[in-house]
Amino acid sequence: MSLVNSTYQWLAVYTRSRSEKKLLSELVKKGIDCYLPLKIEKRQWSDRIKKIEEPLLKGYLFVKVSNKEYFNVLNTPGAVTYVSFEGKAAPIPEKQINDLKTFMKFYNDQVDVTRESLSKGEKVIVVTGPLKGVTGEITDFRGKNRIALRFENLGYCVLTDIALQDVEIYKPDLIPSHRKLADMLTDY
Repeated sequence: MSLVNSTYQWLAVYTRSRSEKKLLSELVKKGIDCYLPLKIEKRQWSDRIKKIEEPLLKGYLFVKVSNKEYFNVLNTPGAVTYVSFEGKAAPIPEKQINDLKTFMKFYNDQVDVTRESLSKGEKVIVVTGPLKGVTGEITDFRGKNRIALRFENLGYCVLTDIALQDVEIYKPDLIPSHRKLADMLTDY
């Protein structure tokens, strides 16, 4: 497997079971830019309730690499392989990673992940609030209006609640601020 050019791009790495945090630590030591979305969950034991951080997408870690670091990641204990299609690692748009970071920063306790096949929703952009600038799809999930980030390469959708007055239909051809965002999106 090889990348066509030496530019940096985000890729998803399959990890060994329950090795996401350890792999993150090892890659950071190697100076590789990586992102592991962690969700804060409450766990109850017989004598206490504790908040712990669990990977949002179990078995996956995002890395930003070029040809130079490509195999260095795979040679790190805990890494299995890149998520790939037709023998090539499947890149993830930078905008999508940034939107996921925004979701996790402002709505960590309200984020859901599903592998369910959601019907395609109306493409929208958030115009107010902490998710301002995030693009996604409005969908009805479990009886609520939600904004969804669709990671097609991974088969996941990341969702959070959204008020309809906080979004507008995404029209990059008609609205200049949407056009700037469209230029940032590649393969989306």
